[in-house]
Amino acid sequence: MSAPLQPTLPPHSEAFLAEINTQLKQQLDAATKELAYARLKIQVLEEHLRLRRIAKYGPGSEKLSDLQLELLEQEPGVTSEEVQAESEREPLPTADGEKKRQRRAHPGRQTLRADLLRVEKIVACTAEQCVCGQCGAETKVIGYDQSEVLSVKPAEYYVEVIKREKRACKQCEEQGVSMAPLPARIIEKSLVSDRIIIDTIVNKYTAHLPLYRQSALLERDCGIEITRATMCGWVMTVGELLSPVVGAMRKELLAGGYIQADETPVDVQTHDKRGKNHRAYLWQYGTPGGGVVFDFRMSRGREGPKQFLGAFAGLLQTDDYIAYERGLGGAGMVHACCWSHARRNFVDAVKLNKQDAGSLGAVELIDKLFLIDAQAREEKMDHAARHLLRQDKAPPVLNQIREHIQAARQTVLPGSKAAQACKYTLTLWQKLTHFLDHPQLELSNNLAENSMRPVALGRSNWTHIGSPQAGPRIAAILSVIESCRRLRVPVRDYLAAILPGLADMPIQSLAGLTPGAWSAKTHA
Repeated sequence: MSAPLQPTLPPHSEAFLAEINTQLKQQLDAATKELAYARLKIQVLEEHLRLRRIAKYGPGSEKLSDLQLELLEQEPGVTSEEVQAESEREPLPTADGEKKRQRRAHPGRQTLRADLLRVEKIVACTAEQCVCGQCGAETKVIGYDQSEVLSVKPAEYYVEVIKREKRACKQCEEQGVSMAPLPARIIEKSLVSDRIIIDTIVNKYTAHLPLYRQSALLERDCGIEITRATMCGWVMTVGELLSPVVGAMRKELLAGGYIQADETPVDVQTHDKRGKNHRAYLWQYGTPGGGVVFDFRMSRGREGPKQFLGAFAGLLQTDDYIAYERGLGGAGMVHACCWSHARRNFVDAVKLNKQDAGSLGAVELIDKLFLIDAQAREEKMDHAARHLLRQDKAPPVLNQIREHIQAARQTVLPGSKAAQACKYTLTLWQKLTHFLDHPQLELSNNLAENSMRPVALGRSNWTHIGSPQAGPRIAAILSVIESCRRLRVPVRDYLAAILPGLADMPIQSLAGLTPGAWSAKTHA
């Protein structure tokens, strides 16, 4: 506040009164500015508090109101399940009588796939139903009321007895005995078959079942004690065998013209003196409709993508992480960014302030942009047809988005989430609009992020990667499993077909063993 009034002119004069009015106006203006600044500061602090609560309580908390978050904050022992249950409750009543969300219609009973094995089970009528209630004669079967339910057979372990023929000539004993060659196996002289090893790998990296649980299940179901260390050896062997195949997958990927990239942290056990795990990173590179390659790195620095991409000169689509900026790829590489990331920033701003009309309007306009591609998908357009549709409809929408964000930027508090969202979008505008010039470019990088979800789910169960040397092998396994998922290749059949004898395969044949090449060959 300003200093107290100290008039220097004679009282009751016009000059004296004018000086008093001037000083009062200055004090009022100063107090008004201080009050406005305090309100803005409170708004920013409330945004930071809500962001921290959302980060603490997980994805489900995005649906929570402020009051629900405060209740959970006061319960230090609250679990993620309780948070999820709280987030799914009906919203708390609001002062303005906000309408409750309508329940979605039930999708109805699903139809079971026609290619699944059908086993008939006939349910006979009771003894009373087999006799006519009027004349006492035996009733006849005139048909069946049929329904279908999905069922399962429990896993059945059995011992495979391998008998190799031995042959000899009774007349020529000097020729000795010949014996049928032993089929190639993933791990020679192992107590378990290839299928057990493959199941262990798939269960660990698709069902996220840790090895110690799988060891306990084997002991429970078939009475065989196989240690976790032995299973770790299986994982490392498979990862080493698959590494050259993943090298061929990388060549396939770089030979194309479009790569989406993303990265996620993973803990690595390094046995340092601090007793803490090291934060390493899995970088993921893939293409829509194609395979995926994970690259393990001990840091998040630029060297990782730089070494992986080499002289790649096509389209690279990523988020705004600075490591993707300078010195990557060849001279002709085009770096594009993701509209989903831009939209997400405005969505976060709306979560923090539901009265933020600027951010809400930006979300609605960006949704119009995505509706153009949605129309192309519904009409099953190829890239060329979608490009023509984009050229017709996208430019007016883009102009609206840019003008709206530029106007909103002038009205939001600097440093707020809304201001950050505006700055993000306008700074990356050129990279966000590359899709107008490149028909194959998608609006978002969501496919790359979806490929990271199994890693995010898995690392909460397998906790960490055992060592820096194990990282590349695990990355090779994840590359194959995720590529099979994307390409709809049965991963167990694929691994059973290529792993036995893979170590003896010539390097020239590896290009025909990638998931995409193997699938094309088996379906030819």
